[in-house]
Order: sequence, then C-alpha cells, then structure tokens
Amino acid sequence: MPNQENKKLVWSYWDAIDRYPAGELPAGLGRYLESDAVWHGPDPINDLVGSDALAGGFWQPLRRSFPDLARQLHLFFGGLSTDRMDGNNDGRMWVCGTGLLRGTFAVDYIGIPATGEPAAVRWGEFCRVDNGRIVETFFLLDFIDLMRQAGIHVLPPSRGKDGVYPPSRANDGVLRDAQDARESDYSLDHIRRFIFDGLNADDQSRLASMGMADYFHPKVRWYGPGGIGACLGFADLEDLHQRRWPHAFPDRRVRDLDALIAEGSFSGAAGWSGVRATHKGEYLGGPATSRGIAVNGLDFWKRVGEQYVENWVFVDMIHLFRQLGVDLLERMRH
Repeated sequence: MPNQENKKLVWSYWDAIDRYPAGELPAGLGRYLESDAVWHGPDPINDLVGSDALAGGFWQPLRRSFPDLARQLHLFFGGLSTDRMDGNNDGRMWVCGTGLLRGTFAVDYIGIPATGEPAAVRWGEFCRVDNGRIVETFFLLDFIDLMRQAGIHVLPPSRGKDGVYPPSRANDGVLRDAQDARESDYSLDHIRRFIFDGLNADDQSRLASMGMADYFHPKVRWYGPGGIGACLGFADLEDLHQRRWPHAFPDRRVRDLDALIAEGSFSGAAGWSGVRATHKGEYLGGPATSRGIAVNGLDFWKRVGEQYVENWVFVDMIHLFRQLGVDLLERMRH
C-alpha cells in the first residue's frame, strides 16, 4: 500500500523538522529529501533546492524567529493524483497536510516586526513522494495573517472573520490509517467535477453558473486566507468573497494544478499558477491593471454526501499583489 508508506514517510519527515536541533536540520532533512528535491514556497522565499537550501533558507530562520515553534496538525492525508482534465491517474503520489505553527514571535521575520507574544501561523503543504523519497513540495504560510497578529494591516479589513483556522469540526481530518478505496475514488472524481465542470463552467455573468450551490452545503465553513477571512455559511461566501473575486478576475480558470488528490472524504489541490486570470476590476483596494495573473494556492475540502461542508483555502497574497504592481512587504515597512 504505497499511500500508507508515503504517509509514514512524510509524518516522520515533519517530525524530524520539529525535533532536530537547528544545526542538524540539513542532515536530518536529507534523510527524507531527494538531493535535488524542489521546495516551492511563499513569496518572498520562493523556490529552494535540496536539504541544505531548505534548512538554511526557510526552517532555520523561521525557528530563529519562533524559538519554541510547535506544529499543530489539522488535516493529513495522501493519494494518487488525477490528471486535471480527463480524470485519469497521472502516476504521481502525494501526501498533504495543514494546521498551525505556534510559537513566541521573538525575532523579526521577513521584515515582520516581532511582538514577543505567542503567534499562530497557518501552514499548508503538499509533498510528492517517489520511490520512498520526497522529490517536490508545495508549501504556504499565511504571512498576511501573521502581519495582522503583529498589528500591521497591508490590505483593507477582511470582510470575513480573521483568525478562524480550525481543524475539521468532527476532528476526523488526520488520516493515518488506510481509508476505504471506493470512498477515496469517489471523492477524487467529485472534486474533479466540482473544479472543471463547475467552477470552470462560469459564464462570467452569473455566480450561479459555477454551480457552487450544488457542491457547497448551505452551512459550509470556508476558511480563507488573511485579507479575505473565513466565511461561515454559503450566503456569506457568496456575499463576502465570491461576488468580488469574479468582478476582479472575470476570466479566471483553473488550468495547471500540480496535484489533485483525495483520501476518504477529504480532497486537496495544489497549484502554482493553478488559476490564471486577467485583472479587470478592483480587488482588495487595488484598481484594475488589465494584467494577466497566476495564482499560487492550496485547497483542502471535506465532503459529506454530495456537498462540501468545510474548505481550507490558501492563496499566496504577496505573490498575487506583486503581479498587480503592489509590494505588500514594502507597504508593511511604510
């Protein structure tokens, strides 16, 4: 059962990140990563290759800023990725997870001023495993929400609720055991249909054309990124987020997902440039630029029956706004 072996590998990898002293991290990570493994991270860190670069470029600086850093895991599952359009398996195996990294914000991080107070940094990760080694990773931290915790607001006030990043309400999202294969297969087909037969069917004139009401429960909990916030119910999701997203990016389409997987009743997607669009309208205070944009994001869903009841959403907002000509890190410094 390769998925179970892959999950054990990634579980041990995350444990090593959390357990090894900072100076031993390069060698520790090297036990799990292929020598040329590529880590795709959030702007301004971006891509790192190999265990030395990952330890020195990301984990050691993060642990310097949060010396008592502790991982809180909310979701954990894996699976075989489907081809994004025709639904056939593409042969790539992934393990993903999300939760919070908690610690005392003791030292400035990427220019965000330390508060000396506890902080909870939201994280999401997809690891591709091949022959018992991690060969590729997609990873995001919610820097905008960390800025909010530091009292800095680089975007207009969130229309949704800030800081709402819980585990599954049923506390059933950490799937260490094998799941029913038929349920997993159905979840994978369901999420593919939702994205490519639903979201991408939008006619740019009516929200209903995306068919989201067919796929999302009326009481869905949609946990959005910093700058957008959580929407607690489908009506909130449409009013607080969905009406504004298509206004700003009317021709948006999901095109180039790197991973689309499911296990049990949970599904996940990772896409660097996974959504492409043209910036045609105001968005979070930024006027239209007519620029083409590519969105880096991660998504996790929980399905009950035919509808999604929870959706955890990550968007690299610093990367998105950089494409609109706005440097949010520079805005933070002023």
